[in-house]
Amino acid sequence: MTRVMVVDDQQMFRVGLRAILQAQDDVEVVGEAVNGADAVVEALRLRPDVILMDVRMPELDGIEATRRITAAPADHPVRVVMLTTFDIDDYVFDALRAGASGFLLKDASADELVQAVRTVAEGDSLLAPRVTRHLVEAFVSGPPPAAPRTEVLDVLTERERDVFLLVARGRSNVEIAGDLFIAEQTVKTHVGRILAKLQLRDRVHAVVLAYEIGLVTPAG
Repeated sequence: MTRVMVVDDQQMFRVGLRAILQAQDDVEVVGEAVNGADAVVEALRLRPDVILMDVRMPELDGIEATRRITAAPADHPVRVVMLTTFDIDDYVFDALRAGASGFLLKDASADELVQAVRTVAEGDSLLAPRVTRHLVEAFVSGPPPAAPRTEVLDVLTERERDVFLLVARGRSNVEIAGDLFIAEQTVKTHVGRILAKLQLRDRVHAVVLAYEIGLVTPAG
């Protein structure tokens, strides 16, 4: 059973999310919060598997709330999905840096919502969907280093570096398997080792690292 908390300052939106999620046999909504400050308190108390977190809220915004929640020591990590619209370009990279595991548009369908929760709960990230790829490529747009600083990747094998680069370009496991002519399960194994060696939370943060070290740019 995946335990979910919903955080949004609009009651009708929270009610709608709860209704969709509670209709699933494998999802339980364990709590709600109306602002970021309440979200931090409730997240630390309830320790849900997944939090659906609005960005713009009173008292404490969703990004700072995410930063505090993901920074708190815990045996079981809480994964945060930011609820976004296309007009929040100033927030996206900050959300990734704060520890968010992905993004979901507020006008997403019920099926997309449920799939997002399941995907993140399984330890993956919302990198594969078209909209998230668009957000990452469009808004992780700080000036790249004069030369790539790839020494942080020295801990990876040559094959792991190949996989890392494809992950950073937003390729799915299936696509990577096809590109490298290896089994999808082998890709999953490589990705797991890459995340562990680089101490990354998930695939989204592999993308962030790739942009930060200049390995890839929003244009390429």
